[in-house]
Amino acid sequence: MRYGFLSGALWGLDTVVLGIALLMAPFLGAGQASLSSAVLHDVACALILLVYMGVRGRLRHTLTAATTRSGKAVMGAALLGGPLGMSGYLIAIDNIGPAYTAIISTFYPAVGTALAALLLKERMRLRQVLALLAALGAVVLVGWSSSGAQVPGSAPLGIAGALTCVVGWGSEAVILAWGMRDDAVDNETALQLRETTSALVYLVVLAPLGGALGFTLETVTTPAAGVIALAGLAGTVSYLFYYKAINTIGASRGMALNISYSAWAVIFAFLLQHAVPSPLQVVCCVAILICTVLAATPQWQDLRPSRVRQTL
Repeated sequence: MRYGFLSGALWGLDTVVLGIALLMAPFLGAGQASLSSAVLHDVACALILLVYMGVRGRLRHTLTAATTRSGKAVMGAALLGGPLGMSGYLIAIDNIGPAYTAIISTFYPAVGTALAALLLKERMRLRQVLALLAALGAVVLVGWSSSGAQVPGSAPLGIAGALTCVVGWGSEAVILAWGMRDDAVDNETALQLRETTSALVYLVVLAPLGGALGFTLETVTTPAAGVIALAGLAGTVSYLFYYKAINTIGASRGMALNISYSAWAVIFAFLLQHAVPSPLQVVCCVAILICTVLAATPQWQDLRPSRVRQTL
């Protein structure tokens, strides 16, 4: 369970650091900032994993895994979670703003849990489902408390983009869980396949189609790109923990823990940007952290202090 919790914490850090980069030149005010930063982020993750797996002498293993049925399934999941899901996320941000996008997109674990039950026969107790719903409700309140009354673009298009993100991210986790049942595709190999596939699709397809390739290349030597690389490092480690969690405790419980990132983002925004949260946000963050742990724990008596110390 700790892997999923750490994945949420580091993804919250990734989110805040990426937000800092977008406030720097040349991204600030640029229409291509969202797509360009997504390209740089996933390319940074792919390069970090290339070095990581190379140092460990596992690149050949990844190439072998890519030829298997499970490896191809993981690469297909990369398209759902990366280019498809993230593109929908960016479209939503551009049209309905980040707060409303966060409210809708955070429901991807609900879709993933339903798909995991249907396809992987994973089951969550009723009380776990209720805890997940409570966590999602708290996330909605956090997003709502930071949202404005107006949306920057087309609301229908933004909602469609956010729903695409929900389906993409939710189905990605389920396909990954299925693919990692194969001994040839462990969690680290699956992650390298995922990030490499996503980065290549961004560079070869999405960035050129979105007219952001030239702008992206121009930003590579700027300090902001270095900050995005730092976000990519946090994101890479977050993904390593997330995939480990999915492989260890299943897709539904792994996703339940991962959405704690919304609470961690508030915490890191306070630490790094001195953004003081409102009392409502503080209460919601505590609720999110507690409820995500409850949603990922089949036997709640295992959370007694003595039992927790034994598992750490």
